[in-house]
Amino acid sequence: MPGIADYYNQFDEWGRLEREPLEFKGNWHYMTKYLPPSGRILDNGAGPGKYAIQLADRGYDVTLTDLIPRLVNLAFSQAEERGLLDRFSGFHVSDARNLSPCVDGEFDASLMLGPLYHLQEEEDRVKAVKELHRVTREGGIVFVAFMSRTRHILNSLLAPDRWKPNHTMENIHTFSESGRFNHDDEGRFTGAYYFDIDEIKPFMESNGFEQIELISSNVASLFPEDHWIYWKERGPDEWAKVEELLIKEAKNPFLHGISSHLLYIGRRG
Repeated sequence: MPGIADYYNQFDEWGRLEREPLEFKGNWHYMTKYLPPSGRILDNGAGPGKYAIQLADRGYDVTLTDLIPRLVNLAFSQAEERGLLDRFSGFHVSDARNLSPCVDGEFDASLMLGPLYHLQEEEDRVKAVKELHRVTREGGIVFVAFMSRTRHILNSLLAPDRWKPNHTMENIHTFSESGRFNHDDEGRFTGAYYFDIDEIKPFMESNGFEQIELISSNVASLFPEDHWIYWKERGPDEWAKVEELLIKEAKNPFLHGISSHLLYIGRRG
């Protein structure tokens, strides 16, 4: 997937999560609710290791995989800098569709917070989810990120010049049917597949998982940063209450379509 590799070789995913902290906080809130108290965890498609570092710091035995060698090396450096290398069983350059470094049923819980929505062919998405099923033990918990087709339609309508070729209604209609998006502008977010919300549960069920919850990871990102100035200027305690409310409302199914990312929490059958 050369386009994806090119994009993530120049994109700062760690910085994105720092700039949009609610996504990380929301995901982490619900992860800690369902993670086992100890055990082996796979962070599959981990990027620079933001979640993997947090898991290792919590005492889990973490294995990290990503398609991009630069990001695997960056994650290794982050773990080394924090004195956490002894809590990692491995750092692997690996495709989510072929987790060959991992054995069957190896993990008590598994994360796949990026790869799935970059696989535009259904056959590839099925391969990735089947691999996640293979390496997670029976009854183990999985956390899988999806992106909402509805949200991307709204993005395209609100800022058409930012989301070419979705700057014409004909192309937006085409996207709404296919879910496939490839940016016209070189170097922009591309090679993505956006799910219909109602498609997520049956897709995961058909590949051996039972849904526990579906979470809106970041509803707040629909609004520009300056929309939140009022609440932030009221001080950290008041802003913390805003974050608490948004995290609580993340379970509200009526908000799923407007969230930038969705977190599927399931159990491996």
